[in-house]
Amino acid sequence: MPEPVRRFFEGDWDAPALRVEEFRDGGNLVVRAELPGIDPEKDVGVSVSDGVLHIQAERQEKTEHKDKDGYRTEFRYGSFTRDIALPRGIKEEDVTASYRDGVLEVRVPVPEGAEEPKKVPIARS
Repeated sequence: MPEPVRRFFEGDWDAPALRVEEFRDGGNLVVRAELPGIDPEKDVGVSVSDGVLHIQAERQEKTEHKDKDGYRTEFRYGSFTRDIALPRGIKEEDVTASYRDGVLEVRVPVPEGAEEPKKVPIARS
């Protein structure tokens, strides 16, 4: 079940969502995710299974403030996940990922003749 739908039905409104953008660039589906301030080698996982792209990331941040009046620390942490349905016929071994300037980019080659999503018109009531 897609992550936003699961969160809606299960009432998990406080779970942080991973913000992404999806677009076509020639013969590729491109998915970009904002992930500033993390180490992509140890804090990010990208996988593909059963026609779904899975992105998961974990952030742990700690700041310390020491001065003559005292000591204060702050922790920020959280796990983020996102599942994105991929076009039919993709080859999992052709999916690539890169990380630059706080943005994870995943490129998925889309096979020739893959169906474009059908646009559904919205009627006003």
